[in-house]
Amino acid sequence: MAFISPEQIEQFQHDGFTIARGVVTGAALDAMRQQLEDWVEESRSHSGNWGTCLDGKARFDLEGGHRADHPRLRRISNPVEISEPYRHALFESAIPDHVADCIGPDVKFHHCKVNVKLPGTDTEVGWHQDHAFDPHTNDSMVTTLLFLVDIDEEMGPLLVAPGSQRTPFSHYQGDDFVGMVDATTQQELNSRAIPMTGKAGDLVIMHTWMAHGGGPNLTNRPRALMICDYTAADAFPLKGPAMPSRYYGRVVRGKATRFARLKERIIEVPENYEDDSFFGLQGQKTAAE
Repeated sequence: MAFISPEQIEQFQHDGFTIARGVVTGAALDAMRQQLEDWVEESRSHSGNWGTCLDGKARFDLEGGHRADHPRLRRISNPVEISEPYRHALFESAIPDHVADCIGPDVKFHHCKVNVKLPGTDTEVGWHQDHAFDPHTNDSMVTTLLFLVDIDEEMGPLLVAPGSQRTPFSHYQGDDFVGMVDATTQQELNSRAIPMTGKAGDLVIMHTWMAHGGGPNLTNRPRALMICDYTAADAFPLKGPAMPSRYYGRVVRGKATRFARLKERIIEVPENYEDDSFFGLQGQKTAAE
């Protein structure tokens, strides 16, 4: 059974992304939304980042200016490790089936996170490409973004630049890895950006080299995405994951292989960074700084 139409496959291969509507619905989606509401509520009792991931970094990342009466939770790293609703969506829902249609049949889980732009916050995402953070032997890799809420153009939606997956950009400034492209490239990408809008449960499937970013949420409604990276089974890492998970490398569709497929290409290798999330790496303030 195909989950992605031939037209969607063509769009993914040509433009670097496609959108599937209503991939997660009903009780499964409701459970994920409720879990996120619980995390936002929990954040009110913290003045700085909290929780611990596999690499010792904080799991819950708070924007600068966070207060109990104005929560600014902006990221939960690898919620798959602490939440059954998210674990079910990432492993057991139709999401991996859609991914397998694009890069399968054999697919591995890489990492996941929830990105949140709450009302009255300044969180934005500088233009970047995900492969620049996690280089592999080949680029049969995707980032999936599940809309946890309805998202319109005023909510700081994901922006993509069709065709940009063909050009690896530098994410360095001088000798420093900054996790985003330079100002001139950002301006060029903004000039041809397309906003990804839709209903809760819709899924964007994006090539690992797709340049993407997004501005702040200008509404009084929360904007939330569950984001997950998957790789083909024969894509092996060139360095350790930027966001390690105990489920890293788990085969979610098809079967494992011990043979790595190599694609010839010269790419930058990222530096490790100490920030709890890439928002800090990109220069955005973190709570309690």
